[in-house]
Amino acid sequence: MTNDFRGNMIESIEKYLQEVVAFEASDARALEEFRIKYLGKNGIVNALFTDFKKVPGPEKREVGQALNKLKVAVNEKIDAGKEAFASEQKSVFMDLTKPGDPLPMGSRHPINLVRKRIIEIFKRIGFSLSDGPEIEDDWHNFTALNLPEFHPARDMQDTFFIQQNPDILLRTHTSSVQIRYMTENQPPIRILSPGRVYRNEAISSRSHCMFHQIEGLYIDEKVSFADLKQTLQFFTTELFGKSQIRLRPSYFPFTEPSAEVDVYWGLETETDYRITKGTGWLEIMGCGMVDPAVLENVNIDAEKYSGFAFGMGIERIALLLYQIGDIRLYFENDMRFLEQFEPGLV
Repeated sequence: MTNDFRGNMIESIEKYLQEVVAFEASDARALEEFRIKYLGKNGIVNALFTDFKKVPGPEKREVGQALNKLKVAVNEKIDAGKEAFASEQKSVFMDLTKPGDPLPMGSRHPINLVRKRIIEIFKRIGFSLSDGPEIEDDWHNFTALNLPEFHPARDMQDTFFIQQNPDILLRTHTSSVQIRYMTENQPPIRILSPGRVYRNEAISSRSHCMFHQIEGLYIDEKVSFADLKQTLQFFTTELFGKSQIRLRPSYFPFTEPSAEVDVYWGLETETDYRITKGTGWLEIMGCGMVDPAVLENVNIDAEKYSGFAFGMGIERIALLLYQIGDIRLYFENDMRFLEQFEPGLV
């Protein structure tokens, strides 16, 4: 009885093996049907392995070898069929003139939208763009801007150093671009310097270790503080629709005198009370007259020329314009947030 069972199993396995060897799939569907027939949960191979458990120990070796040979043959036939059909698909003629599948358009980032608006406003009064490297040396980022080594104001701009001796670092402001431009050009100078800057700050809803800044510089003969105020008043009127500004005395190493610029936002809504802390005023940027020492560092005659500079964080301006409560939203790449600013492009 035992010999008959073993013999019947081997005979069945050999019959299936011949069938596998002779099989030729006409298409991918036939190949899949073949796979299910032999390797499916209720397929032939699984059924044979179930019967294999009934074979007595001394006879398992011969039956097991035959069964494994069948399984290998089935897998090889399936792999060969898949490869053949994949090659056929690649060789099928493709009409390259047919329109492709439409892809959804993205939207401009709110930082880029605000950056563009600021640039367009200042371009109308003669400012051009100037760019520079984000990896800077000590001279352009600090020393030439009246921030020599060990100056206490450097602590306000703690940054990320790439190497020391000589110091190479990620720029803390785009003022370094102004230094590079003044080194290579003589007045009159009227430039905007937008770009990414970096500072070693804790990330929170109001601050980030990387942010975007835009700075302006105007150098010419007889430039006065009145010119600075009129320029900033024009800017705030065009951007915010609010013309009332105030300049509070402040300190920056590279300007003298220096000031913080506030715009009168108003107290018309509950949000106005919240963001202005009940005062109606919002700080938007810093500014001042370029320190003569800075002009001398870039070989510009401080007796003949004067000028002003200003700078603002683009994220801060965007927070105000769009009433966004958390700066971290800008960097999370959440399309639900980003597509709100230009829904027509999504």
